[in-house]
Amino acid sequence: MKQLLSLLATILMMGHSQAQVSFGQAQLLNDGWRFLRIDSTRNVFETTDMKKTDFDDSHWHNVILPHDWGVEQPMSPDKGSCQGYLPGGIGWYRKDLPHPLKRKEVPTDAQHASTLPPLEGSEELFLYFEGIYNHAEVYINGHAVGMRPSGFASVLYNITPYLNNEGSNTIAVRVDHTQESDSRWYTGSGINRNVWLVTAPQVHLAQWGTAYRLKSIDKKKAVVEVDIETADDRHDKSVAISLKAMVELKDAQGNIVATADTKIGTQEKKTVLLTVKNPQRWSLTQPYLYTLKTVLSPLSSLQQSPSDLSEVKVGLHTLDFSPTKGFALNGEWMKVKGVCLHDDAGVLGTAVPKEVWKRRIQELKEIGVNAIRMSHNPHMPELYDLCDELGMLVMDEASDEWEFPKRKWMKGWNQGRPEYQGTYTYFEEWIDRDVADMVRRDRCHPSIFMWSIGNEVDYPNDPYSHPVLDRGGKDFTQPMYGGYKPEQPNAERIGRIAQRLAKIVKDIDPSRPTTGALAGVVMSNETAYPEAIDVVGYNYTESRYGEDHEKYPRRVIYGSENRHDLPAWKAVRDNEHIFGQFLWTGIDYLGESGPWPARGSSAGLLDLAGQRKPLGWYRAALWSDQPMCYIGTYPIGPQRHGSRQNNRRTYYVSPYASDNWNYVAGQKIRVVCYTNAPSACLLLNGQPIGGEAKRDADSNILYWDIAYQPGTLRCEAENGAFYEIEATKAPYALRFTTDSLCHVFVDIIDEDGRLVKTADNEVTLHIRGARLLGMENGNIMDTAVAGRQLRNRLRAHGGRIVAYIQLPKEDNVPSQKANEEVSIHASSPFLQSAEISF
Repeated sequence: MKQLLSLLATILMMGHSQAQVSFGQAQLLNDGWRFLRIDSTRNVFETTDMKKTDFDDSHWHNVILPHDWGVEQPMSPDKGSCQGYLPGGIGWYRKDLPHPLKRKEVPTDAQHASTLPPLEGSEELFLYFEGIYNHAEVYINGHAVGMRPSGFASVLYNITPYLNNEGSNTIAVRVDHTQESDSRWYTGSGINRNVWLVTAPQVHLAQWGTAYRLKSIDKKKAVVEVDIETADDRHDKSVAISLKAMVELKDAQGNIVATADTKIGTQEKKTVLLTVKNPQRWSLTQPYLYTLKTVLSPLSSLQQSPSDLSEVKVGLHTLDFSPTKGFALNGEWMKVKGVCLHDDAGVLGTAVPKEVWKRRIQELKEIGVNAIRMSHNPHMPELYDLCDELGMLVMDEASDEWEFPKRKWMKGWNQGRPEYQGTYTYFEEWIDRDVADMVRRDRCHPSIFMWSIGNEVDYPNDPYSHPVLDRGGKDFTQPMYGGYKPEQPNAERIGRIAQRLAKIVKDIDPSRPTTGALAGVVMSNETAYPEAIDVVGYNYTESRYGEDHEKYPRRVIYGSENRHDLPAWKAVRDNEHIFGQFLWTGIDYLGESGPWPARGSSAGLLDLAGQRKPLGWYRAALWSDQPMCYIGTYPIGPQRHGSRQNNRRTYYVSPYASDNWNYVAGQKIRVVCYTNAPSACLLLNGQPIGGEAKRDADSNILYWDIAYQPGTLRCEAENGAFYEIEATKAPYALRFTTDSLCHVFVDIIDEDGRLVKTADNEVTLHIRGARLLGMENGNIMDTAVAGRQLRNRLRAHGGRIVAYIQLPKEDNVPSQKANEEVSIHASSPFLQSAEISF
């Protein structure tokens, strides 16, 4: 408890991060919003007056962004399993702004106000939305400013022409997620990412206009190419303005290490070179970051045009891809140990604080993960910042669907006939811009090493087909995926689309390879798709690695989506030309659910609460460079559900075994050990037990079969790592633990202070002085978590829950009222309560 209070007492003030727009002055605009959800399945009143300034929204809910209304609703078995049995609908958001031109004092209604910087007549005001899911229409004072159907695109709107000269100004946003099953996984609903207010001169640096590329590097120097782009929002562009752009590169200590400048026009793109002496490289173990500062200013001091400034983080590294040797970072050939991730965090939905993602990424790194696939869309910008800072490679991905829809279960799971909703409805109109915006927004992140133009768009007969499907497998005796269906769209279309999208990426960023995640490699090999991209991802088709390497010797191949089993990893480990794999998935996620009442998929290394699962420990045994050891247990019995028939063994050796040591005396128990050591020994109460460990050939797991006795079970690996589990008594009390600013864990312990992992007691929290964002137990089958985002009761799972809290903030900047006390009280029937304050 003393350590906990010490951690919480030393919280430092944190400045808010910069908007990812690369121009102007930005401030968060997350507070003071009002919200109303309209259920699309009912006759609920909606009017176009909701966008007008004088509309009465006093009865609406007060919300703080980011906000996902989906997880605030109860789950229902008549909803689609693809969205985790959660609803969509229509949502309206409104917020009042004081007038930015002549504001002299903060309005009395401070809840609906925002402290804005003074704005001169020569400046423009913009709204920047990092993401709104989806089909979002934005209004200022009743005037339509813009719309974007994509829920993953970041958008910028100039609102200056629509502002009132006197009085207040009202932002209204209509979000239309009535196509509730438009994705195969949970996407959330609403303004689920940050919103920024950007003030800039009329002539300014362009949105996402600053970019850099490493031209050359050695120990003595690096040459960096910097792009500078300007934009002109003046109504009258007849008056010429002479500008100068100055670029500075600062090292991690803030020292200027390189400079350059150039003359530039008001709507022009220029490139300058920086020479850096003794450069530091960005790597997975030492993610060194420079800061690139760009200042746009008048060339003559007589001109009145204001200056503009941009700062972005820069990482210097080299990327090499070879069809025979795989992938090298900074000249070091390595295996990519990746995981796929979706956007949500259980009870938080898709409105996930940066601190939550940080803890998750750190846990994945400890397992041995070194790469993330942003499945299957651009994610929140702060997640890329974390990957830059922590040293994690990133595959950015544009979409899961192209011109035709994929099947989706819209009512329950595997019932009736699948139907079609999805992003295909706006593909032709928007995909070029969506892809371009993804690359322009994210290209300055050193963590990104590949651009994916799509995921499984080539799934055979869903929707594309090709005569090659009649040929069947290797022996050509059975047709694949039901054979060729000529009534389906011809697969050759995907090759032409791939060429088009890959060119868009290359025109913006030629420094990184393009890729795609192929689901039907045999079919796609008959099209131009594989040749249109630089690196070809294979989803779950490890069996073709060798054959296609021989047939297409110039093709760079990797596993873009893979199972957790050992053979899938050995196909990478034992083949030099296969540079890596991306497991499905790194973390459990909402949606793509099984039968009711499953909230989502449990395929992750971490659970919905961000805690490592046994499968995560098993993966660490395969991937971690640090000595590690873990033991799990389960009763011995016939082969368990999901295991393959295998005449060589009687019992299943599981990579899913929990570290529980509570059984009936004398009961036969299998103890499994996940370790990267060659051998390990088992001790019970300090005495050797079980003899020499056996090793399962299919999983490489060590195991012993022993009779249960209470006490302490300890496994000691040959490399020095060890793991202990203990028999526990009945639940006795609650205990707080924490390891970050956002997470507070409540443990159920016995009278000796040991975590009771079989406990599922209901815990109630009372929080004063902070905001409860949600309570999560990680149980994929607990439907009570849904609809409880703002409630304070939840059953534990595995003896623990996590509470996500937010300290008092104003526009997401911590309050300076340091004397205010925050207290959290936890209680549960028949257990001793716990309380902390700070």
